[in-house]
Amino acid sequence: MIRFTLNGSTVEADVPEAMPLLWVLRDTLGLTGTKYGCGIALCGACTIHIDGVAARCCVLPVSAVAGRTVTTIEGVGSADLLHPVQQAWIDEQVPQCGYCQPGMIMAVSAFLQTTPDPDDAAIDQSITNICRCGTYPRIRKAIHRAAALMRDNGAAPDSTS
Repeated sequence: MIRFTLNGSTVEADVPEAMPLLWVLRDTLGLTGTKYGCGIALCGACTIHIDGVAARCCVLPVSAVAGRTVTTIEGVGSADLLHPVQQAWIDEQVPQCGYCQPGMIMAVSAFLQTTPDPDDAAIDQSITNICRCGTYPRIRKAIHRAAALMRDNGAAPDSTS
């Protein structure tokens, strides 16, 4: 039995310790916002936060999060109050197919915690998620917009604001 905090609530999963966290989230706990992409932690579709830090969970054993705090896309913002990154995604019309967007939003929201005023070089170096549709110029523009929203609103740039 693995116990951890998921999107603010304590959960227990009776699964093998080596089972990838992605499959625990999707198949055991029913949170399907986190996507399977490559299965080797390269594309970023499976990005979540562990203790506030972006992590790719398709190859991460669930035992690695025992006693820790996990946030998925379902735990970011709400229908009534979007996270600034989510709002920027809408404002800049980032998604095309949308498949990579949950992981991209998770990567960006963690990035803005440590880099509140990024330049293009920092974005290019740090946000390595793959977007098959190639919306990178809109993604970069949305990252700048989200950073400005967070600065203007005095919002704490964390995954649960």
